[in-house]
Amino acid sequence: MHKCHNVMITGKVQDISFRALIEDIAKLYDINGYSFNDTDGSVKMVCCGENGTVSEFLDEIKIRGSQKGAVIDNIAIEEIPFQIYLPQKFLRLYTDELSDIGRKLDRGNEYLKEILINSSELPDIKNGIETLNSKFDTFNSKFDSFNSKFDSYFMEQREHNHRLDKHNHRLEKILEKLAEK
Repeated sequence: MHKCHNVMITGKVQDISFRALIEDIAKLYDINGYSFNDTDGSVKMVCCGENGTVSEFLDEIKIRGSQKGAVIDNIAIEEIPFQIYLPQKFLRLYTDELSDIGRKLDRGNEYLKEILINSSELPDIKNGIETLNSKFDTFNSKFDSFNSKFDSYFMEQREHNHRLDKHNHRLEKILEKLAEK
């Protein structure tokens, strides 16, 4: 038997796509009804489903809502004692578009102010990066100089070894002649 319920979810449940999550979960549980943001900061809904399914649906909202970043303080639920006609699919109602747009714009402005305040450190970061790049360039220059000196030493050592090989070869010839006598 289908039962319909009036539900109010309070906490930090707006501006995080919470109603979209509710709609997705409702489709999984074959719940019909609708949800909307209220100006008091809550999400309200009317939902209908099989006995026990609505309870499971609300439990899933708690679990997945908190995973999405919602902070649910309370879910108030009351059974609707009369027949109510709802859409076949669960829907999000956009009742807050006009009444809540100012709040959303204010919140957006607050985020922009935070970005501006936090970006005041960018010149210091830029100077730090430029200093690091300068030191890196100096290091590279010194490392290139070291490599050049090492290459030069390596070439000198190769020439020295070549002369030493010739000298050793001459000594071997002298020792062979002395051994023959």
